[in-house]
Amino acid sequence: MENPAKQVPTMRDALQRPLRDLRISVTDRCNFRCRYCMPEEVFGPNYRFLPQEKLLSLQELERLTRIFVSLGVEKVRITGGEPLLNKDVCEIIARIRQIEGVKDIAVTTNGSLLKLKAKELRDSGLERITVSLDSLDDERFGAMNGRGFSARGVLEGIDAAASAGLSVKVNMVVQKGVNDQDIVPMAKYFRERGHILRFVEFMDVGNSNGWNLKHVVPSQEIIDMIHKEFPLEQVESNYKGEVATRYRYLDSQTEIGLISSVTQAFCSTCTRARLSAEGHLYTCLFASNKTDLLSVIRDGASDDEVRSVIKQVWGERQDRYSETRLAHTTPVYKVEMSHIGG
Repeated sequence: MENPAKQVPTMRDALQRPLRDLRISVTDRCNFRCRYCMPEEVFGPNYRFLPQEKLLSLQELERLTRIFVSLGVEKVRITGGEPLLNKDVCEIIARIRQIEGVKDIAVTTNGSLLKLKAKELRDSGLERITVSLDSLDDERFGAMNGRGFSARGVLEGIDAAASAGLSVKVNMVVQKGVNDQDIVPMAKYFRERGHILRFVEFMDVGNSNGWNLKHVVPSQEIIDMIHKEFPLEQVESNYKGEVATRYRYLDSQTEIGLISSVTQAFCSTCTRARLSAEGHLYTCLFASNKTDLLSVIRDGASDDEVRSVIKQVWGERQDRYSETRLAHTTPVYKVEMSHIGG
C-alpha cells in the first residue's frame, strides 16, 4: 500500500496473540453449493439470507475497518459467501485501500465471476486474489460445487486475473474419496503456469458439512504424492503466523502451500479477526460466540466506544479449536463458514 503505517500499540489476546488480520464478509450469499461449506439440503431455495437492511453499509464497513486498523490490523481480506456477488465490492476495495495503515488487501472468490470482474478489481486497487478450485475435471467440479459450474470457467477467470495484473493463488480443499485423485494433476497444471497452489485439509467448519476425520487427506500425504512426480523442498515462512507451510519445486521458483488445520494446527500464531456481513465480530473460524458491532454503531457509539468493545473481546480471546478438536466428545455449534468466509 502507498500510505506508510502509523505505529500503534500491539493489542494481544489472552494467549498473547496480536491482532493483525481482518477478514470481512461482504455477503452471506453464494452461487455455489459446495458440500463442505453450503450444502444444498441446508441452503436450499427456501433458505433465508440476510435482508439488505441488516447488512453493513459501505460507510459502516469503512468505519469499522478504520477502527480495526487503529488497533493494529495491517492486512484485510474480502470474503463472503461469494464476494463478487456484492455489486459494491470494487468500491469497498477502493475505500479500504485508502485507509492509512492497511498494508495489504486481498479477495477470496470461487472464481465464477472473475473473468468479468478481473480488470475492474485491479482498477479498484486490488493486487492479490485467491481462487477456490477443487478439481480440473468439469464433471467432478460441477458435482462438488453443487451447481454444475465448470472448472473451465474458473480457469478462464484465473487467466483473466493474471492478465489484469493480479497476483493469483489457488486453494484446493482435498477430500479423501472425492477429489484426492486430482492432487497431482492440479499441482502439474499450476506448476506450469507459475501460480501458487495451496492444498487445504478438509475441515469441520460450520455444522452441516458431514465432516469426518476419515475424509481428511493429511498434508504430509499430499507432499509425498507430489514429491514423487515433482521433487520439492521446504522453504521458510514469509512471516510469523502464515497459515500455509511453503514448498518449492526444485527445478523452478513456483511454490505450493499446505494449510493443515487438522493435522498441524496453527492456532498458537493466529492473528485473525472476522467480521460478518451483518457486522458481527468472530474471533475464530470455528467460533460459537459473536459480538454485534453493527448494533453498537447504530446505537450511536463513538469510535472510542467501539474500539473499547473490540479491545475487550480480543483481550478475552482464548480460541484454539483446531488444537482441541479431537477432544470434543459432543458436537460444538459453530458459525457457518459461508457466513464469515474461509
